[in-house]
Amino acid sequence: MKNMISPLKEKDIKALRAGDEVSLSGVILTARDQAHLRLCELVRKGKPFPVDIKGQVIYYCGPTPAGGSVIGACGPTTSSRMDEFTPELLELGLKGMIGKGKRSREVRESIRDEKAVYFVAPAGAGAYLSKRVRTCEVVAFEDLGPEAIYRLEVENFPLIVAIDSLGNDIYENI
Repeated sequence: MKNMISPLKEKDIKALRAGDEVSLSGVILTARDQAHLRLCELVRKGKPFPVDIKGQVIYYCGPTPAGGSVIGACGPTTSSRMDEFTPELLELGLKGMIGKGKRSREVRESIRDEKAVYFVAPAGAGAYLSKRVRTCEVVAFEDLGPEAIYRLEVENFPLIVAIDSLGNDIYENI
């Protein structure tokens, strides 16, 4: 198990290989389809982002209501739904993504070209993963509810490297 801190550093990303198990701590952002669309629309209009994504990790997740806890269940959503937006965000400095499932050839190439990393989180384990979240706050697009962008501070968040910075992909090697 490799311990990593987010925001990610280039040397740490380069040391990862597809299939590595990672324990991630630090700050990550959540964002799903609608938040990605809005971010890319801001880019196209030349407007600033509401959050800094340079070096950051985006978790494809829409948390459920907290119900007295820091956060409700927060399992990963299908990553391919964000594929149309991913290359653009990687070019702007995004360095990591967390989700579930395969990515397109274009995204794999973008991850390689931008020296980023794609992690998968255990699907069906949203309640378990919520116990790894120390703080949670909405930082952008609050009107989107669970699809808003949340800033999470996580501790020992369990992940597997699905696509490394060389473009190696666990889904291609199975």
